[in-house]
Order: sequence, then C-alpha cells, then structure tokens
Amino acid sequence: MNSLISTVLKKKTDSMAIQLFRYGIVGGIAYVVDFGLLFALTEYAGIPYLLSAAFSFLAGLTTNYLFSIFWVFKTRSIENRMAEFSVFAFIGLAGLGFNELFLWAFTSLMGWHYLVSKLAATPLVFLWNFFIRKFVLFSKSQ
Repeated sequence: MNSLISTVLKKKTDSMAIQLFRYGIVGGIAYVVDFGLLFALTEYAGIPYLLSAAFSFLAGLTTNYLFSIFWVFKTRSIENRMAEFSVFAFIGLAGLGFNELFLWAFTSLMGWHYLVSKLAATPLVFLWNFFIRKFVLFSKSQ
C-alpha cells in the first residue's frame, strides 16, 4: 500500500492516469487561487468580472505551471525553460479564451451568476489544458 501511495504521490512517472490524478489536484489548487482572486477582485476591488477573470486565470496559470513541472509531469519536450513556459502560457491563453467565452455565454446569454458560470466552465478548460499540455509539452520528444 505504501508503494502505491508513494507511486501516486511522490515518484516521477509517465503514467497518464497518475498524471491526470495529480493534474486534478494541481488544477484544484490553481482553481482555488483563480476562483478566490476572481471573487476578491470583483467583489472587493470592484473590477468587472471579465477583467477580474483574466487576472485570476493568469495567477492560476502560474500556480499550475510550477506544480506541473515539479510534480505532475516527468518528461519534458522542450529543453529551454523560457520557451517551455511560453508554450505553457500560450496554451493557457487559449484556455483563458475558452474560459472568457464560457463565462460570457453562461453569464450574459444564459443569465447565470458569474460564479456559477465559472463552475461550469472549469471542467471544460481543465480537460483542454491537461491534454494539450500533456501531448505538446510533457511527452517524449517527437
């Protein structure tokens, strides 16, 4: 049992199932950063929710990158770390675009509260980010 826990939580691995599990944890942590900052910027700083969402998403992106390179993914496709982060961020910006689109559609078109919209958008953006990052950045070199 300790070996399984060690494999799932500690050892570097290329197992997609373990990486997806870890990415879920990392995504949860990044989501707390993102969601909390969205709430704080919108409710307490008075920033419009779409602008708050952009700032909070980028804070979550940075959190996600740091955990991803140190804990989730074993293999890295790009040697240059600045180039790697740039691609990671580009994928995240595409995710941000999807996030903003979903937030706008669910809030403005469907009349949902912006926080409910965020809850609905999250799993869609999560899957996009994991699979694109896994196959573009964190797989064996082509």
